[in-house]
Amino acid sequence: MNLVYEDQYPVSKGSFHDAAAVLVDDGKIVAAIEEERLNRIKHTNKAPASAIRFCLESCKASLNDVDKIAFFGTEQFLNSFLKRHHLHHPESNFTDARSLVRRILKEVSGYHVDDNKMVFVHHHLAHAVSAFALSGFDQSLILTIDGQGDGIAGMLLETQGQKLSVINSIPTSKSLGWFYEDVIRYLGFGNFEEYKVMGLAPYGDPGRYRHLFETFYALLPNGGYALHKDRLTTLYDVTQPRKKMDPITQVHRDVAASLQEALEDIVFHILKYYAKKTGQTNLCMAGGVAHNCSLNGKILYSGLFSDVFVQPAAHDAGTAIGAALHVHSQNNPTSRPKRLEHVYFGTDVGDNDSISRTLSGWKSLIEFERVDNMSRHAARLIAGGAIIGWAQGRSEFGPRALGNRSILADPRPAENKDIINEMVKKREGFRPFAPSVLEECVDDYFDLPPNKKELPFMLFVVKVRKEKQQMLGAVTHVDGSARVHTVSRRTNERFWDLINEFGSLTGVPLLLNTSFNNNVEPIVDSAEDAIVCFLTTKLHYLVLGDYIVRRRGDDYLPYLDMVPSVPLYIRIHQTRRYVSGNEMKMTFHITNSYDGRYKIEISPELFGVLSDADGNRSLGDLMKNQGIESDQKPIVDEIVRLWTKRAVNLRAAERP
Repeated sequence: MNLVYEDQYPVSKGSFHDAAAVLVDDGKIVAAIEEERLNRIKHTNKAPASAIRFCLESCKASLNDVDKIAFFGTEQFLNSFLKRHHLHHPESNFTDARSLVRRILKEVSGYHVDDNKMVFVHHHLAHAVSAFALSGFDQSLILTIDGQGDGIAGMLLETQGQKLSVINSIPTSKSLGWFYEDVIRYLGFGNFEEYKVMGLAPYGDPGRYRHLFETFYALLPNGGYALHKDRLTTLYDVTQPRKKMDPITQVHRDVAASLQEALEDIVFHILKYYAKKTGQTNLCMAGGVAHNCSLNGKILYSGLFSDVFVQPAAHDAGTAIGAALHVHSQNNPTSRPKRLEHVYFGTDVGDNDSISRTLSGWKSLIEFERVDNMSRHAARLIAGGAIIGWAQGRSEFGPRALGNRSILADPRPAENKDIINEMVKKREGFRPFAPSVLEECVDDYFDLPPNKKELPFMLFVVKVRKEKQQMLGAVTHVDGSARVHTVSRRTNERFWDLINEFGSLTGVPLLLNTSFNNNVEPIVDSAEDAIVCFLTTKLHYLVLGDYIVRRRGDDYLPYLDMVPSVPLYIRIHQTRRYVSGNEMKMTFHITNSYDGRYKIEISPELFGVLSDADGNRSLGDLMKNQGIESDQKPIVDEIVRLWTKRAVNLRAAERP
């Protein structure tokens, strides 16, 4: 509802999040990107202004060229939300969704959009269509499950041809997304950290608290269930809620395991009943809970369905696909998309000429060279122990790095997990890294069901063959599983070639693959993003197109030629306030437009520099204007720390 620099609609990321835009032309996705990749705010709750611009510009189109504009929510629900919001925030401008969407589109494009172009699609219908329309199935059972959308927490549908029939809706009182989130708060985790608890669960024993968790829900006839969330406070009898930085104990591990088991118990109860009731042998899934890869893997192995398709952007960003494809199918009832093969719909990192120009602007901090056979060269580096950032082609749509915006390493040494966490991720040691394996070799390393050999979207936890588990120490989880990504030469030849070259060198045709970002930012999108991430982490090398990139050194002087600026979402403050009962002091800090808890203290000297920053003058010039001509290193160190946290921007000065 807000543009990136606004906060006139103060809503949490938990209410609106993961904004995205998708452009569909004749039933085909031609461009798709999450707003977070462009505005650089993780799980952004800002309007997808940059994402809309990207989709249009990538196809050389304007908003006037678009036949329909689909939004993932019903007009009635959104209007009710806006009216309730207005009661608490009377300064907000709009109480109807149509006017608000029209205002955002005008800000983005300059065009006034006709009402007849706007279509509002039910949140869970958008989830459902996003999965079925891309599954390639002629018929299917569809399950959508998340926190809530349009006042419900899930939907069951079945399809015959293009017709979707709603069988049942899941009310918010039975929200499995909210149930999971409520419990993980006892473990010290919050919004968007469900995947961490999924990674923690295999370290625990679900039997320890099974009987306790069985008091939190009841399985009812006909695939029904009830949640007794009022009983969750009995978790206080097990342990006091963990603070975020407190150690994780075995109690926490066992609670995580019991929670994961409870989720699986409920979902299997639903699926078993509706599979029998409908006779459907295919399953489609979407919604945030469908990103629970452990659950997905167990469904795959269960034999309940002959095939399972999970929409790779199953979270709310993916509803942009579903809304657009739903409107397309309503106007073109005979149209039938093929099964989704890839999600490379985002920003192109550029050709070698444009990459060279971008790299040249950073030559005071990096050195780079073009390599003829980059796949072979990079494979040798990785086999020699290097951790590399790898950015190629168009960025992926959705939360997974699938070989175009990836950090890559040798999957064999178990210590590589700790090395990557220390160098880049700064994340919990219990969280696993994923393997990317050549599609042709998947059976040699993983024990998959006979009907499922292609796992192109990293959505299923599967079994690593026992004889391979010790060898694949960096990608095998504690329970002998892995979240596998199969790589096809047909859909990503460059990444396939890299893994194949690594296989030729080592005899192991797979790589450790994790998303190319640090712990505070979304996955990198542009070549510039990749350079910034490389410079603010300890990655050994960066590969951009056919260029290999290294750092020059740790000298602070080159940073004086860099141009600082303040991101659109950042505010800088000077405040005179009491620091004790009788003493006032001037303080300086940074806040942002999307998180009221965000606050970083800064020095008065840096406050002066950032107040003058206009995106044109170098850091050295700004410091001189502030009278800082000696002892400049502390200011450089401070601004680089903020740059690492993405609280300021630094870019290379334009060169003639």
